[in-house]
Amino acid sequence: MAYKTINPYNNELVKSYPDATSEEIEQALSTGDALYKKWRNEPVASRSETLHKIADLLRKNEDELAKIATIDMGKLISESKGEVELCAMIADYYADNGADLLKPTPITSRNTGDAEVVKEATGVLMMVEPWNFPYYQIMRVFAPNFMVGNPMILKYASNTPGSAEAFEKIVSEAGAPKGSLTNLFASYDQVSDIIADKRVQGVALTGSKRGGQSVAANAGKNLKKNSMELGGSDAFVVLSDADIDKAVNLAWRVRIYNAGQVCTSAKRFIVADNLYDEFLKKLKENFEKLTPGDPMDPNTTIAPMNSKRAKEKLQGQIDKAVEGGAKIYYGDKPIDLPGQFLEPTILTDISKDNPEFYDELFGPVAQVFKVSSDQEAIDLANDSELGLGGTVVSGDPQRGKRVAEKIETGMVFVNSFFISLPELPFGGIKGSGYGREMSELGLMAFVNEKLIVTAQEPDWNNPAGGLAVFK
Repeated sequence: MAYKTINPYNNELVKSYPDATSEEIEQALSTGDALYKKWRNEPVASRSETLHKIADLLRKNEDELAKIATIDMGKLISESKGEVELCAMIADYYADNGADLLKPTPITSRNTGDAEVVKEATGVLMMVEPWNFPYYQIMRVFAPNFMVGNPMILKYASNTPGSAEAFEKIVSEAGAPKGSLTNLFASYDQVSDIIADKRVQGVALTGSKRGGQSVAANAGKNLKKNSMELGGSDAFVVLSDADIDKAVNLAWRVRIYNAGQVCTSAKRFIVADNLYDEFLKKLKENFEKLTPGDPMDPNTTIAPMNSKRAKEKLQGQIDKAVEGGAKIYYGDKPIDLPGQFLEPTILTDISKDNPEFYDELFGPVAQVFKVSSDQEAIDLANDSELGLGGTVVSGDPQRGKRVAEKIETGMVFVNSFFISLPELPFGGIKGSGYGREMSELGLMAFVNEKLIVTAQEPDWNNPAGGLAVFK
């Protein structure tokens, strides 16, 4: 693969990186495996101080790290700084809580002995991560598994190698043992070989459905546990009693954050018919105020997309949707700047037979639908091959919650921007994948929850002792 940073604001090649060699891969595997065996004999709490140091270094180097991420993939510098702080919060959370969450869980049993479930590391993990949140995507997997004691090998997106290199450097500077996180500029064939290696015990992937299917098939073939976060086409449901100004103020922000390149950002806006026309009008007014420009400039409010390839793909989807009967309510005009800018666009009249009805539009494009009831909104929200997140806006939070409970996704937020915090689980269902990251659930994703029963001596005459199953 061609690992290189091309600044999406000005299309300039910043730096190219050499592909991983077979020797580097073997070194990463052997070092990681040796570290796993060493960590098995050390208490979990012994790693918390290092994780706190990682958080401290992230905050200390926030400006430089943010600049690297912005140059790598184009997001606004303010968003990059916020991402660095979120990563520090995640590191601190697992440093503070990891040891307690990994304590054995006692079980009350009819058996005459003491039963408990202990949580143990499983071994080296393979991480395959995307470009849209250059540090956060890594930290979601790294922090919990560092505490667990699972060394990690990272294969990052080919267009954000600078961010991957910077993250690995922070981990090293914090004093983490060599092998804790090894970044490799590997090809997909090399990733397949790594997954097949007996020293690797799990795979965590965030990416496209096609990429997830390929990696999951390889992991399954080799009986390796895996977690998949495969994107979403999240619904933003505006109920008939919603405050329209509050709804729109939330809607435009979630759609253009990170230039719309967020798995969990709302992409399908499902609006009650009594608010539909006003929603469209006010959404357009907010889109019109956006200022494209240098993402390093604090006055810029809409960033370029991450790459020429991503922009061309999204433009092709817009064109295909229009050919299929969709209407452009706003946008879809060229921006007179050299970078990979796509004007925020509003699409309406997208029927179920439109070729783009089920596709995820990964960028600053809002699809707006009109519905006449809560049930129609729920049915439309669920008419998706994906099921990652969602939003419900209502004047009555309990009404919003009732609707949220019927939406088939892994996460739903009522009257709220999507919030990513270390204590909240992250993940989806259906075509959006399986497994959870963050929170206690993410901590247990690659843990061996091993049952240990300790009896003083066998009770051969007690039928409740379990021997009855052999009769």
